[in-house]
Amino acid sequence: MRYSVPDYLLVDAEKTVEAITSFIRGYVEGSRSSGVVLGLSGGTDSSVLAALTVRALGVDRVTALIMPERESSPTSISDAEEVARILKLKPLRIDITEGVNFVLRSFGDSYEASPRLAKANVKARLRMVMLYYLANKTNSLVLASSDRSEWLLGYFTKWGDGAADLYPLLNLYKTQIRLLGDYLGIPEHIVWKPSSPDLWPGHKASNELGADYDVIDPVLYLYVDRGMRVEEIARMIGVEQGLVSSIVSRISAYEHKRRFTAGPPPVRVLQP
Repeated sequence: MRYSVPDYLLVDAEKTVEAITSFIRGYVEGSRSSGVVLGLSGGTDSSVLAALTVRALGVDRVTALIMPERESSPTSISDAEEVARILKLKPLRIDITEGVNFVLRSFGDSYEASPRLAKANVKARLRMVMLYYLANKTNSLVLASSDRSEWLLGYFTKWGDGAADLYPLLNLYKTQIRLLGDYLGIPEHIVWKPSSPDLWPGHKASNELGADYDVIDPVLYLYVDRGMRVEEIARMIGVEQGLVSSIVSRISAYEHKRRFTAGPPPVRVLQP
């Protein structure tokens, strides 16, 4: 649902759209790629990314994949298809359930009995494999819909939805992307719906993170961009200090997900 946005999170939508589309266009042209490939999930980020990319490159150079599986929400699928119709994209719809089952069965696990989080990450990583196969086949780049909020929180699957060639939205908080969605004419019920990775039935970001982005984004902005202390933030936005601490603690706790390598340690090389 739509929520009130504090002044410090407002963006100049026209200039922001112009900057992002110019960035996408310049990068794709500079890489001599034929176009781009992106996943269309029906969520805020992927919908806004698709709209920006069509503006940057034209519909003929954008390939969208809708990749449901047996636990996907029907609403997510229908929202993805609605966005595709609005943008005049012709998405490829590929059910990945069989691929997920192949991975699980390879380790003797059934779909029903496999660990929920491990299975969820298989789904995200299989979607990445699908995107990269098509990108390699068509001389295209893979675009990520990752936003600044999720990136700072580590709220993505490493080598899954966090893997791409290009990250056009990474400087924008989730709330700011919602504002761009309004500007770009994406329906409100898609842009402002509660965030969900949709990796299991009833999956909601707020259940895992402890709050929705009406709270998370002000906390992140005031802590990261303004350098305010936890107690100051709690007092300023009117939430419990413990909640602010739990949000802020994720930044350092999930630093490993933002690092693409973790080594090697320093080694002294002895010369002969």
